[in-house]
Amino acid sequence: MRRRTSVAELLVPFCLILTLGSLHSHADAQEVVTIDAGGQTTPFPHFWEEMFGSGRAILALRESYRDDLRAVKQITDLRYVRFHAILHDEVGVYNEDEHGNPVYNFAYVDQIYDGLLKNGVRPFVEIGFMPRKLAFNPDALHPFWYKPNVSPPKSWEDWDALMTHFAQHLVDRYGIDEVSSWYFEIWNEPNIDFWNGIPRQQSYFELYEHTARDLKRVSPRLRVGGPATAAAAWVTPFLKFAASQHVPVDFVSTHGYADDTVENLFGTQESISMDDRVWRAVAKVRGEMEMSAMPALPLFWTEWSVQGMLQSRDTIFVGPALANTIRECDGRVDMLSFWTFSDVFEEGGPVAAPFEGRFGLRAKGGINKPSYYAYALLHELGHERIPNPSGNAIVTKLPGGGLAIAVWNLVDPGEHGSTRILELELHGLRPGMRATMQRVDGSHSNVLKDYEAMGKPVDPTPEQVERLNRATALAQPQPLALEEGKLKLTLTPNALVLIKVE
Repeated sequence: MRRRTSVAELLVPFCLILTLGSLHSHADAQEVVTIDAGGQTTPFPHFWEEMFGSGRAILALRESYRDDLRAVKQITDLRYVRFHAILHDEVGVYNEDEHGNPVYNFAYVDQIYDGLLKNGVRPFVEIGFMPRKLAFNPDALHPFWYKPNVSPPKSWEDWDALMTHFAQHLVDRYGIDEVSSWYFEIWNEPNIDFWNGIPRQQSYFELYEHTARDLKRVSPRLRVGGPATAAAAWVTPFLKFAASQHVPVDFVSTHGYADDTVENLFGTQESISMDDRVWRAVAKVRGEMEMSAMPALPLFWTEWSVQGMLQSRDTIFVGPALANTIRECDGRVDMLSFWTFSDVFEEGGPVAAPFEGRFGLRAKGGINKPSYYAYALLHELGHERIPNPSGNAIVTKLPGGGLAIAVWNLVDPGEHGSTRILELELHGLRPGMRATMQRVDGSHSNVLKDYEAMGKPVDPTPEQVERLNRATALAQPQPLALEEGKLKLTLTPNALVLIKVE
């Protein structure tokens, strides 16, 4: 059903032409971004949208999870999904008979991975956590609601057998050509309370060595990596250990969030804005890799998110914070996995209501958050970047010579930012090229206002969810007047705008 268009919306293109039309002066612009459409480009792979995180493995069997997966796949280049706890007892992989002999059951594993593949997404396999009957300490339970076991195995021989059977089963079911396109990451954040081996680092390295060799014995084509640490830790000692012991490593993975502390990320007391912490951590790890014996390995940042103050992850703040992180991390990381694509997520228990400040792009019931639409806008960027010094813009070239430009006005949660005027001055355009605009801001694709007007239902019905998503869907690209190659944009706080010139 087509949404009715208000009189105010009909006036928007006319108002935009007045606001964004040709300029003969920079007097009122707070920033002028000069762009050479024919300038030298660099490759710009969409590293920020190829992998997403999600809660734990068993959730992938739910239709709500798969609905969110399909929705995010529609607006991104989603290729891999990573989740915890493929070995949790609720998945039923490992048991023992009355004599203590291992019993394997991969029925739910198959359903989980079948569901991903059916929807055009591959697993980024995180190996963990410990099956209770294989655990050295069956009572070593993490405080998450689903209580994963974080103990080392009671028997390395039994762990090796489990890993070998697990990998061989995947190869037998899906074929080595398919499974060799997956990644196998060993454990999750072993430097904190997700691993209680003693001493923590040395015992994790032992786990890594056993697991990596087990997988490679099944096939050397299987790709393994780690250390999957919190706060960008252990990369230097991990690579030193792997090199000295000739342990296979096909990629480096670690985590870092915008609201991780500076001390945890860098071991210093320096002042670093939350907006800059992720790229600074990525750069630190990349530098450590370059100084190691394995400088050319891919770097996968398998968990990250914007700061979560004041429930900001549900707001329009995510768009400019995401765009800024993409700008800063370009060329430094091979995949940047946002945590998470969905609020079908139970680390603290079932989600009680939409918009509790959870990590996902879609809220309870499948409601599209502003972050969902921000990803949709940034997906439209080209795959060739035209370098530009602006801290508030990403300029890319499209096939056929057009441009896709993202601009934003980033204001941190709790701060009182102001509207900014940004001018684009475009050079090297062919005659007759036309500009359009789409945006996510306080008045566009921002579901929070509509949800409040609806009365904030705790358990929204499918009809209510459909109404919310229909009301906040991205507007069609709006034409802009482009004369003498100039556009002036008025950006409200935390606006994210996509300009296309085609």
